[in-house]
Amino acid sequence: MGNKVYLFDFDGTLTTRDTLLAFIIYAKGACRFWLGLLLYSPLLVMMKLHLYSNGKAKQKVFAHFFKGIDIEKFDQLCHSFAQDHRERLLRPLGLAEMQHALEDGAHVFVVSASIDNWVCPFFETLPQGSPHVVGTQIETKEGVVTGRFLTPNCFGAEKVRRIKALLPQPRSTYYIAAFGDSRGDKEMLSYADEAHYKPFR
Repeated sequence: MGNKVYLFDFDGTLTTRDTLLAFIIYAKGACRFWLGLLLYSPLLVMMKLHLYSNGKAKQKVFAHFFKGIDIEKFDQLCHSFAQDHRERLLRPLGLAEMQHALEDGAHVFVVSASIDNWVCPFFETLPQGSPHVVGTQIETKEGVVTGRFLTPNCFGAEKVRRIKALLPQPRSTYYIAAFGDSRGDKEMLSYADEAHYKPFR
């Protein structure tokens, strides 16, 4: 089982909703969330029509809400968000599948376009250990969030690129099972030997 790899998308697959939106509401309140969403609605419509980059749109929204915040305060928000929302957001069947894979000694990755600062804390208390979180990373300068991403948005083909960089042996030596629920997971599912295109219930 040592060379079996499990790849789990996060938002919508392991969770019941998009955590970026939930985190903004948690950190900034519903009123500021809706005002910000209204401000960027033209950009978000263009993104949905594939006329504007998913990653650029997401970075602009993220910067609007979190640029200039101290990274320590941001990380505290991320941990409290995960602690307060773990039970209501995580899908029990997905968590059970992940824990079974960890128990069997598989390489387990959560591969997400969400910011890894708030994805990681969701899995810190698993009894069988934590999966390796591969998420979008944010840039900081002198302890302050700049609003820019340090890595490309972990979406689509970027998910496969990031996974390849973390698997040291040739692809043929691994048996990969992947779980996803959206077009952002298409390439990851195609890369896998065993693809599950649906959220856990």
